[in-house]
Amino acid sequence: MSLTSPAITPFTIARVETFVFRVPIEKPVVASFGTFTDRVAALVRVEDRDGAHGWGEIWSNFPSYGAEHRARVLHAAVAPRALRQTVSDPAAFWRTLSAATHVWAVQSGEPGPLAAALAGLDQAVWDLAARRAGKPLCTLLGGTPGAVPAYASGLNPGDGPAIVERKRSEGYRAFKQKIGFGEDTDLGNLKTLQQMLDDTERLMVDVNQGWGVEEAVRLAPTMAEFGLDWVEEPIVADRPEVEWRTCAAAYDIPLAGGENLRGGDLVAAARGGVLQVIQPDIGKWGGVSGCFAVGCAAVDAGKRYCPHWLSGGVGLMQSAHVLAASGGAGRLEIDANDNPLRTALVALPPLRDGALPIPHAPGIGIEPDLISCGRWLTERRESH
Repeated sequence: MSLTSPAITPFTIARVETFVFRVPIEKPVVASFGTFTDRVAALVRVEDRDGAHGWGEIWSNFPSYGAEHRARVLHAAVAPRALRQTVSDPAAFWRTLSAATHVWAVQSGEPGPLAAALAGLDQAVWDLAARRAGKPLCTLLGGTPGAVPAYASGLNPGDGPAIVERKRSEGYRAFKQKIGFGEDTDLGNLKTLQQMLDDTERLMVDVNQGWGVEEAVRLAPTMAEFGLDWVEEPIVADRPEVEWRTCAAAYDIPLAGGENLRGGDLVAAARGGVLQVIQPDIGKWGGVSGCFAVGCAAVDAGKRYCPHWLSGGVGLMQSAHVLAASGGAGRLEIDANDNPLRTALVALPPLRDGALPIPHAPGIGIEPDLISCGRWLTERRESH
């Protein structure tokens, strides 16, 4: 699949809204870099002058206190430049807005929040365009709606086996264990999972940038013993290229990453020789426009495009559509941890044979239920 500009009937943006939802969770989500004690969803709704609308989602799962700030960045810096603009090519529109707000990113020292705000808006613009065209988003991008292989992500260091059993019953056949908590803990978890999984199931690990290059190289032979599909972010994403190349030389297992890269660095990673699994986050940088381009570049280079996503249902379905349009042998990341907002806001289709079906409805095929979710959150607060 190659990136081309689809034929889109021009539309004019009349309204940009954001909605931030937050809910505490009883069981924290743990990563080597920190702990999640609540879940958030920062949604973007764009409406045109004809009343058509589309939805996007801004990345804000960690640190979760950034959700409201990113929504404010959208209103203060991005929305004023989007309103009353006529869109005929969403990707060109995203590039124009990115260029127009670049000086804000430099002056404020906040390129990340601005990129995330732009990404959420871009998703909503693409969803709007697909709804207007009466096509699923993946079809508008040149793909075919079907089902995309998925995996259960984010297995915590203390509950991996229990999550595997639960997710198996939901149709999952691939799982990703978080490591980087010390060699004894990590190896104990991997040995347990290795004994649990059968030949049809796959296992990946995510170090969450938790090692230095020396530790990553030292553990490479040990990781090879577990038959892993990939080792994700063994070192910090912005470490010098020489360190990443040193890691790649030590591993026979594919290295994965991309969620913590932006712009040219991410495009270079998709085309380069270090990462074999490319994982941009659609709500963190690029939206549909940027991530579809990266996905196509990765697939053209013979790599796997496996989009990163650990927030709500809107961004998940956006990621699924882009994966379906990009092609290749990638998998969709679906968070295995409790996230009440994921089910309170949208109704997601259940897995079939380890894959997530993509709705044939126009756009991303789902509509967030803000009223029901708000009522549920109110009742939940009152009960506590």
